[in-house]
Formats: sequence, C-alpha cells, structure tokens
Amino acid sequence: MTAESDRPIHIRHLEPADLLAVAELRWQWVLENDGTPSVGHAEFLAIFADWAAAHDTSHHCTVVTRGETVIGMAWLATVPRVPSSRAPVRASGDLQCVYVVPTERDSGIGGRMIAAVLAHAFEAGLERVTVQSTPGAVTAYERAGFAASARLLQATRPA
Repeated sequence: MTAESDRPIHIRHLEPADLLAVAELRWQWVLENDGTPSVGHAEFLAIFADWAAAHDTSHHCTVVTRGETVIGMAWLATVPRVPSSRAPVRASGDLQCVYVVPTERDSGIGGRMIAAVLAHAFEAGLERVTVQSTPGAVTAYERAGFAASARLLQATRPA
C-alpha cells in the first residue's frame, strides 16, 4: 500500500466536492495568521460556502491535491477594468488566500500552484496580477515573478 505522502500531487481547478476542504484550509490560515476567529467553526463553513457560491464568476480557486486530500489552495479574484481606446476589454487579477498545509511547505508545491494560477490568469488575458503577502511568503512570490511596484499604492481603513 502506498503512503499518502508518496502519492503525486495534482494542481487543478476547484471542484464542488472540494469546497469543504478549501473552507477548512481557510480556517487554518486564519488560525495561523490572524489568531482567534470571530465566528464559530460551523458558522464559518456556512459563510464560506455562501460566499463561494455568490462569487463563483469573479473568484477562481486552484487547488493542490495529494491523492484525495486537498493540501493547498489559491484564489484569483478577477476585476474588470475601465476600457481604453487601445484596449476596449481589460481586466486584472488579485491573488488571494494562498495556503499550503504546514506538512507540505518548503517542497516547491506553493510555487507550482502560484505558477499555475499565473498561467491561467495570463491565458485569460489579465493585464496584471497583484498579491498582498504575509512576510514569510514574499520570497516565494518574488521567485514566481512578482515584483514591488512604485506605482501600485494602497490605502487602508483607519483604525
């Protein structure tokens, strides 16, 4: 019998059967990065499922599986942009909620998943893809081709 860790990984689009596993990954991401959730686990799973259904045309999820287990996710939010006379149809993307389970980190899986998301984004005609990174993941995004831009600015809500 083959151990789960010996199985190859697969990078693919989210399937409906993956939604609960992806919600669990998001729950774990919050626990690791943001601390105590403000809603209970069961309530969050319901909120996540409703959100995913409401945003299925603007947010595309890529998953990484090993065997039958979802071990990573990355969401690409697509935003239509104002048309120009040079490009009447424009869009950009924002890479969100990239997560790989701790036992699979530092193996190149995250980089392969990011590369798959970027390939999908540019094949779909997006002009650019941005990402807001946690401090520990900056180098992974830089290896994938992301670079700081002096022209990309952000404003945050006052505390």
